[in-house]
Amino acid sequence: MEKFKRWDDFLVAEHEMIERSMAVLKACLENLDASAGNPVQMMRALDFLLEFGDKIHNRKEEELLFPLMEKKGIPVEGGPLGVMLMEHQAERELISAMIMQAKGLKSASDSEKEEYGKKGLEYLKIRADHIWKENDVLFKMGLRATDDADNSSLLEGFVRIDTETYGPTARDKFHQMLKEVEEGAKVSTRLIENLSYEQIHAIMEAMPFEVTFVDADDVVAYFNRLDREKLFPRTRSVIGRTVTKCHPEKSVDTVHAIVEGFKNKTLDKAEFWIDFRDDKILIRYFPVYGDDGSYMGVLEVTQAIGWIQAIEGQKRLLD
Repeated sequence: MEKFKRWDDFLVAEHEMIERSMAVLKACLENLDASAGNPVQMMRALDFLLEFGDKIHNRKEEELLFPLMEKKGIPVEGGPLGVMLMEHQAERELISAMIMQAKGLKSASDSEKEEYGKKGLEYLKIRADHIWKENDVLFKMGLRATDDADNSSLLEGFVRIDTETYGPTARDKFHQMLKEVEEGAKVSTRLIENLSYEQIHAIMEAMPFEVTFVDADDVVAYFNRLDREKLFPRTRSVIGRTVTKCHPEKSVDTVHAIVEGFKNKTLDKAEFWIDFRDDKILIRYFPVYGDDGSYMGVLEVTQAIGWIQAIEGQKRLLD
């Protein structure tokens, strides 16, 4: 079960779950003839969006968050909360209608299927815009208006709604429901697929810190900032060498212990900092796992942080 310290993190995490189900629905709508013939997966997505997205998630906002924000002076009528409530109702009506009509799609005419598809795309657009407005605007307003006591009260209320509806293991059940929605779905779940190889390379080279990747066989496979100045100079000759050959002999045992801890999942990171060339250097190691949880290697991130330690006050985006 997830542990959240802030109410907005809780709701944003639920938005991510809703968006995953939306991606499945979108894929079903894009191949509506097949979905009409076998609507199981589309029905699972629709059910999740209604049962979890509306009856669980939207309920938390409507019964707990929005009334609190109104109490703190954020208006409903003619204000952002009123817009959110109207969009909730529009989503609710569209998704309910789609569920009612889904089983009849198999015998529906082409024009009826086309109309159904338009209704689904309208829902997806309203929902996507709504999530963006909440994540980027409304929740930030709420954070400015609420205090620590409000935060604790909201989190307790969110858990209460989950438990009242699905019992003490509600969060696990939600994730299982989502797993069933996504099962067999041909949807892109990796945003990196939106990037080209050239873009990925350019992003890695633009990183303001040094990154090294050691693969599952403990062999150095990659480092960024190639042919550029680095804190710890290295050249192409390091590629293909075992990680133990890239560290001083006195630290080899420590390196082995870190890697083993990552492999057996008893360690989730390792951090060190040293004084070097009149600066403070932070060196961090993180395990890398595949989607199936299999160990893929170690990511080393090295950064000079003296200038960060010296930061005082604030400098805002518009300063």
